Amino acid sequence: MLENRTRLLLILSQDLLDQARVIAGRATTALKLPVSLQIVLRALIWVGLKRESYSVLFANIESQARAVRQKRSRARRAGEGRQLRAGSH
Repeated sequence: MLENRTRLLLILSQDLLDQARVIAGRATTALKLPVSLQIVLRALIWVGLKRESYSVLFANIESQARAVRQKRSRARRAGEGRQLRAGSH
């Protein structure tokens, strides 16, 4: 499973990270095996990619993409405002 590995930086909200930790704890208890957060996240991604219905997935992707676009747009506008104020002195 891990023969062809790639490193990835994943930024998650504390809420999502906490939920994944809960799953890891429950899996550890149920399986009587140590289950790491990395195992849980890898499994969630794997299962998510194999789903037949993508409507919920695409809705989530759209929501995140729009949030990123808005955040970048606000940052650009704030940067332009600083440049204009700095240039006027």
